[in-house]
Amino acid sequence: SLPHSSRVQYDVTRRVSAAELQPGDLVFYYSPISHVAMYIGNGMIVHAPNSRSVVRTASMGYMGTPVGYGRP
Repeated sequence: SLPHSSRVQYDVTRRVSAAELQPGDLVFYYSPISHVAMYIGNGMIVHAPNSRSVVRTASMGYMGTPVGYGRP
């Protein structure tokens, strides 16, 4: 299980590099961290852009440059 907060999710996951990403790893955005997405492979993520949006797929760079990657 993971905590709700993206910042706390960053704290409790194991750091991996972009080259090590595997489907299911988490991709964190912004400083301070305030958004998280799940990597699904081939440079793509699944995420909800905001609380009013539906979950969707996007390229990993869609939300800007990621600030870190974590493996649950």
